[in-house]
Amino acid sequence: MTTGYMYHESFAWHDTGSFVGDMASDITIGLQPYHNWEHADTKRRIHELIVVSGLVDNLVRIQPRQASEAELRLVHTQRHIDFIKSQSELRHGGDAGDLTTPFGKGGYGIFTTSVGGVLEMVDAVFEGKIKNGYALTRPPGHHARPDLGMGYCVFNHGSIAVKYAQQKYGVGRVLVVDWDVHWGNGTQEVFYEDASVVTISIHQDRLYPKAGGMVDEVGVGTNINVPLSAGGGNEAYLKTIDDVVIPAIEKFKPEVIFVASGFDSCVFDPLGRMAVTAKGYREMTRKLMQAAEQYCSGRLIMHHEGGYSAHYSPICGQAVIQELSGVFLLDDPFVEANGYPNQKLNEINKREIEISAGLVKDLPKGP
Repeated sequence: MTTGYMYHESFAWHDTGSFVGDMASDITIGLQPYHNWEHADTKRRIHELIVVSGLVDNLVRIQPRQASEAELRLVHTQRHIDFIKSQSELRHGGDAGDLTTPFGKGGYGIFTTSVGGVLEMVDAVFEGKIKNGYALTRPPGHHARPDLGMGYCVFNHGSIAVKYAQQKYGVGRVLVVDWDVHWGNGTQEVFYEDASVVTISIHQDRLYPKAGGMVDEVGVGTNINVPLSAGGGNEAYLKTIDDVVIPAIEKFKPEVIFVASGFDSCVFDPLGRMAVTAKGYREMTRKLMQAAEQYCSGRLIMHHEGGYSAHYSPICGQAVIQELSGVFLLDDPFVEANGYPNQKLNEINKREIEISAGLVKDLPKGP
């Protein structure tokens, strides 16, 4: 197994300011300056654990580059690109468009490097240098719409990478799995009328963005949402993989699988309430690897999205990349120390998964 890994230290220099979670500090209403939820620690600590554990020595390091404007335009409007560039030139930086996605001066170069790193991962996979890979990107991307950044996302690196693979390598069918706790609205919008890309978003029901992400949003029949109720845990996610994702792969037969990998659905995340453990992420990864091996020569590309627990996101990241590479060095140290909430599948989520699974029959059939 040859697994690629992409991270650049400049990603930790993406400055999201002294927000109070996702709210600006404001003395008049008692909001003390602190950290934005989307700050550098989680991604930096994932990278440091990968290095310190020795796992990095078993991976192929992918060096990022800056994505060009032409590559950004595969998804985004020129107006949005110009707006981010102009905000990036301000003395104190700016915002990506929704007033809750701040960034510091010079952020544009960080964002294009993050996108370019995923594109380099695509090249490495399709040129046979690696079989699968994990791009530890920052900021996240799956909320970014063609003409608007939102939800901490500036450019939609995953969607750009899909379009890039189609344009450069003639890929006909792509399947995207999003297990971030938040609905992948940006990815859905990009491919809503595109029958060549199946998008499956597994998310906490109406968490963010609140208005959408429901099962009746199918586009041309290739968009599947799985809105789960809070507390679903490993059983709900694994059943979704078994009953929705794997059957979709079997029917559509994609040439490559992309995963929007958010660890904010983990048991200790401050923003989500889905209670997935490192073991759950590892098992989901294993199932997708098996399907990728059977249907698309093992081509599986993961790009990082959310995840806001600075102490547990690294454990989840380590678990996923260990599974991708087949090199197992560390277990989850929190299992014995803390235990986890009930992981049993409840009836609400069982029904939601059944409804979403029913959409698979309408997917285009691959060769």
